[in-house]
Amino acid sequence: MRHYFQLHLLVFLLATTAILGELISLPAAGLVVWRTLFAALGAAAWVALVRRKSPWPGWKAARAFFGVGLIVGVHWICFFGAIKLANVSISLAGMATISLFTAFTEPLMEKRRVRPFEVLLGLLVVAGIVLVAGFEHGRLLGLMVAMLAALLAAIFPVLNRKLVTMGGDPLVMVTWEMAGAFTIALALFPLVGGGVSLLAWQKLDWLWILLLAWVCTVFAHGFHIHLLRHLSAYTTNLAFNFEPVYGMIAAALLFGEHKQLHPLFYAGMGTILLANALHPFLMRRFAKPRP
Repeated sequence: MRHYFQLHLLVFLLATTAILGELISLPAAGLVVWRTLFAALGAAAWVALVRRKSPWPGWKAARAFFGVGLIVGVHWICFFGAIKLANVSISLAGMATISLFTAFTEPLMEKRRVRPFEVLLGLLVVAGIVLVAGFEHGRLLGLMVAMLAALLAAIFPVLNRKLVTMGGDPLVMVTWEMAGAFTIALALFPLVGGGVSLLAWQKLDWLWILLLAWVCTVFAHGFHIHLLRHLSAYTTNLAFNFEPVYGMIAAALLFGEHKQLHPLFYAGMGTILLANALHPFLMRRFAKPRP
């Protein structure tokens, strides 16, 4: 129960990521370049100076962490790109399909059978997404890009769970994963940067990017990896379906996005909450306890 509580506190923190993405003026790829650069440096500095430990995990581990980071980088470009294409609410709605994708990716990568109730819960979330999106035809491209981000987000937690249970240090993992994410974001920037300079910062961009890098990435990403020692990737990703709820509420308060939402948004939000509420019960009923 303690880990579930910590998980939802983490989700609440991560919900601010979309808000910061809306506040930052840079295009999605440029935002990810700076976020991951500062996050990699911050995590490495913390490991070396505060914990007095080498951030070098060895060639094999570094390659594995770096490879996961490549997936994380593309995921973030898609996520922030969806915000720029649509809005915070639509982007977060698309991200809530993570649980449906994870119902298949986790069994495939962990070589276990698909749990029918996880698929059913994922489909319930999809029904909620349809209601939340409110058939916003003008924002369907943003929704599709967000769902691509969700597919990628259904892959890297499974990989991280395997790496951390094999003894990976969460902050060392963050250091190298952010290095990988920085590399892919920098490589893709000429293609998806919209012709905007990486130095085209405006007003408080520097503050929002630092908060995004150090609070929402170094701390949050490291703590997420830590929780994967105790919870399955499916369980954590299903809880992340609360992120749209928290983020949409914040977007309504800060940007007035509730005025843009279809009235069925509220029914969709309730459907997502129902899927999360049912998951612990169905885990006890149909699944064997995880070691």
